[in-house]
Amino acid sequence: MKHWRIDQMDWDAFDASRVDPDLIPVIKAAAVVERNGLDYAVYLGNVFVGDPDFRQAADNWAVEEVQHGDALGKWAMLADPSWDYMTAFERYRATYHIEQDVDASIRGSRTGELIARCMVETGTSSFYTALADATDEPVLKAICKQIAADEYRHFKLFYDHMHRYLKREKLSVWQRTKIALGRVTESEDDELATAYYTTNMSSNTPYDHKKCIAAYMARAMGCYQPKHINRVTSMIFKTIGFTPHSRIQNLVARAMYALIQFKAKRYRQAVLAS
Repeated sequence: MKHWRIDQMDWDAFDASRVDPDLIPVIKAAAVVERNGLDYAVYLGNVFVGDPDFRQAADNWAVEEVQHGDALGKWAMLADPSWDYMTAFERYRATYHIEQDVDASIRGSRTGELIARCMVETGTSSFYTALADATDEPVLKAICKQIAADEYRHFKLFYDHMHRYLKREKLSVWQRTKIALGRVTESEDDELATAYYTTNMSSNTPYDHKKCIAAYMARAMGCYQPKHINRVTSMIFKTIGFTPHSRIQNLVARAMYALIQFKAKRYRQAVLAS
């Protein structure tokens, strides 16, 4: 069940004078990734055969993900009238593929799959919160706040199902940590790089993963503030089984924020050098 609808947004409040040009490429890329949620739902349906409750929840999740993409895509077309959201999405789908024909999770267990999904929702919830804080454009701010709230609910959905499976599969804290950190490092894989390429670059330009991920991350990472990273690490700690809002978690949050600042600087340098 959707908690909001695109037509409820005050699209007449769009203010082109408040659009940050640096954020438009990020929004375009995010739009196509979000809309691709239906393919992920097929994958999850195959992983969780025999669990109708979770499969229905995953289908509902995918519907909300598609709405996220459509809202971001509509905004991006207002910000850049020369861009066509659905054309870009079809190009993305033709370029980036999710392996759907599976009968088990690539994470090794259903608990592992749900941990990975928790990490994705942790990242997206914090990302859209950071975007909402970074933009002065009122429509984008409102959209990002709605998406961030959805993504937090999605985190709770996967977290609750993770604990249901954890009782059966009994993954250790170390195993959970390994899966969680492994999924976090995948944020720089081809999914986002391809999304940036297919939404912002000509098909005549050869795909270069390093250039595309640098262009995306240089912009996206610049939106984060310490409070956003503190929220990320709290949610990661909660998923793994560590105590959130602890002294150790605060130290990890500071270290992670410093790392993000360092990487953002390196990505900006890479963009300037290209």
